[in-house]
Amino acid sequence: MTNAQVLIIGGGVMGVSLMYHLTKAGWKDVVLVEKNDLTHGSTWHAAGLCTHFAHNATIQELRATSVRLYRDTLPQETGQDVGFHPSGAMRITRNPDRMDEFAHVAGLSKFTRYELEILTPGRIAELHPLANLDGLLGGIYEPDDGHVDPTLATNAMARIATQNGGAIQRYNPVLSIRREGDVWRIETQKGAINVRHIVNAAGTWGWEIGHMMGLNIPSVPMLHQYLVTDTVPEVADRIAAGKMELPIIRDPEESWYVRQERDGLILGPYESEAQPWSVDGVPPDFGANLMPPDFDRVEHIIEAAMARIPALGDGGVKSVVNGPITFTPDANPLIGPAHGLQNAWLLTGSSMGVMEGGGAGWFLAHWMTHGAPPMDALAVDSRRFGKWADRDYRVAKAVECFGLQFGVHYPYEERPAARNKRLSPIHDEMLERGAVMGAAYGWERPNWFSDKTGDTATHSFRRPNWFEHVAREIDTVTNHVGLADLSVFSKFEVNGPDTREFIDTVGANTAPKPGRIGLTHALTPAGGTRSEFTVAMLTDDHAYLTSAAAAEEMDWDLLKEHAVGFNVAVSNVTEDRGVLGLMGPKSRATLAKLTDQNLDDGFPWLSSKIIQIAGKTVLALRMSYVGELGWELHAARSDLRDIFLAIETAGKEHSLGFYGAYAANSMRLEKGYRGWGADLTTERTPVETGVGFLVKPEGHEFTGREALKARMSRDNRWEMVLLELETQEVDPFYAHPVFHNGKAVGIITSGGFGHRTGMALALAYLRIRGLRDDLTVEILGKPCKATVLSTPPYDPDNLRLRA
Repeated sequence: MTNAQVLIIGGGVMGVSLMYHLTKAGWKDVVLVEKNDLTHGSTWHAAGLCTHFAHNATIQELRATSVRLYRDTLPQETGQDVGFHPSGAMRITRNPDRMDEFAHVAGLSKFTRYELEILTPGRIAELHPLANLDGLLGGIYEPDDGHVDPTLATNAMARIATQNGGAIQRYNPVLSIRREGDVWRIETQKGAINVRHIVNAAGTWGWEIGHMMGLNIPSVPMLHQYLVTDTVPEVADRIAAGKMELPIIRDPEESWYVRQERDGLILGPYESEAQPWSVDGVPPDFGANLMPPDFDRVEHIIEAAMARIPALGDGGVKSVVNGPITFTPDANPLIGPAHGLQNAWLLTGSSMGVMEGGGAGWFLAHWMTHGAPPMDALAVDSRRFGKWADRDYRVAKAVECFGLQFGVHYPYEERPAARNKRLSPIHDEMLERGAVMGAAYGWERPNWFSDKTGDTATHSFRRPNWFEHVAREIDTVTNHVGLADLSVFSKFEVNGPDTREFIDTVGANTAPKPGRIGLTHALTPAGGTRSEFTVAMLTDDHAYLTSAAAAEEMDWDLLKEHAVGFNVAVSNVTEDRGVLGLMGPKSRATLAKLTDQNLDDGFPWLSSKIIQIAGKTVLALRMSYVGELGWELHAARSDLRDIFLAIETAGKEHSLGFYGAYAANSMRLEKGYRGWGADLTTERTPVETGVGFLVKPEGHEFTGREALKARMSRDNRWEMVLLELETQEVDPFYAHPVFHNGKAVGIITSGGFGHRTGMALALAYLRIRGLRDDLTVEILGKPCKATVLSTPPYDPDNLRLRA
């Protein structure tokens, strides 16, 4: 019998990186078990590419941390080279939209200080003289990129980890996993291990280990092949002449990458017809194995690569690597707590394991040792997929992600695979009325409404085809009455004698009085914003909470953890309830036709009441995220259709129409309302985010209280501001850098066009508080003037909300 603090299952680059970082953080009693040898599965056969290119700051930091680790830290600690080649890298394109994407990523990178260079064709020729420039518009250069030997890097981390007290058990497969009291008991081939923390870092076997843990791990092994050439004369001549190694080059339109390998080249294609492998379990004897080459699947991509890099045709094929790599439904790794399990963690599912592994181990080690991630975790949080992400979903999305490995990442992009997993009770009614749907945490929700049957959204970095449709929806809400399906909200109930105390301590605000509605922000131990709940106190012993759709599993975990020690029952009623939003100056007149409830003085702003509509019981919350008089109407799922039809009929004389998520986003920006997951993140406190009026640091206890108070007193805390931008060509969306006197000082977290005010608006964090003059925002490489608004531009006194 072995006892340990942590057991890591999986000896690939991800698991070994975690062991390395945990032991460096002082956790000595760490054991790693591997069914074969270190790197077996996917790590050993990886091409080892390392990049700083990313659309998200957290993903970029994972990759940048990996580069620093492989390039600098490990050689310094071990005294040995781990095979990192600082070759640099570039992406080239003939697609104008891709150039917009490159400009957007370059803008984000100016803020994160990993600056990338936009390339002209001439500059491409300077950097990569073997490239054929025909048809190219330009590209982007990543000067600090390179490639590493995956085996050398993994073994170097393992060496340091064992020196720091960790233990590695090779050729010791896990047979079973179960919870016994306060510990995890893992039966392995070499005996039982009892541990406090368990980590699934099994990679190719991640789904199987998850199944033993009682989890649904939405990852799928996908076969990826690359070929290695013999000597390429042009490359050999460069080496003989003492020239620098060629930069890695990627052509996302043709879906391939090429890098130098000694005096030859490696070509890696990503075909659109992807091939899942061993979806329901990897063969027991699989380890450091490969599949036979399958050139038929990638022949057209090879031909395209040879046309772009003609030298590829001058070197014969020396070897072909065809092995599994794992993909999640969005191609990002699964990092963080396992939903519903105590002291269980995931570090798996990375399609870019070597590229992200060094940083991923750092990220999870910080989370485990500090109780919160070091950066915003939403892009990687292992709970961003729920039980609805079933086998069909994970396979379809993995195939889609593999085929779109080099797809353009548009703002507001909606991908088509594996849709209709979670449907509102009025889904069909929304479609009949012209809803163009998007996906939010598995739910189908109306993004906007079209007057054309079968209309779809165009993807663009500029104004899309739904811009005018959204303007009409907003006009309806502003001047008449709009109806929205808000059923995607996460919904929870708290019942019991300790309900008020529970609410008082779950977040930084106190519970509202019975019949009233409030907002509270649950914090991390470091004082960052973990969750945002709308709280309706129905009675002193009954509260109803709602939060963002994507937060369902995260918030469910939080509430259950907080309930320990309280005399309360907490339940997740997300699937049981539907929600309608009835908003606009005619919302009261519409609702008055359906209920005897006094909707004037008897139903003030931010209050709740139980009412009857069409003979159905409805919890009516007088609140609005769009800045107009209105109600959220919450009801049993089975009753929502009848309620919807009754409201629609009652609203006809008031020109009732419908609005979707895009219209709501535009209107909330005009009010300066912050959004969880975009503006509200674990990195920043509610005070920095501009909702400090909802924070009551004295008089009640809550997680992160002392850290919050300390951060509130610091002069270097950040500040969120609402900006008006002078731009006509493109509206802001997210991740645009903010400059002051030529220096990147901030980042846009959300943005859009405000149709009621005629303004391009954005919420942004500034690293330096108090900046008001000489601010510009760079959108797709072009600067535009930015003005800080001291008050929201629409109804700053909330007269319409209080009407």
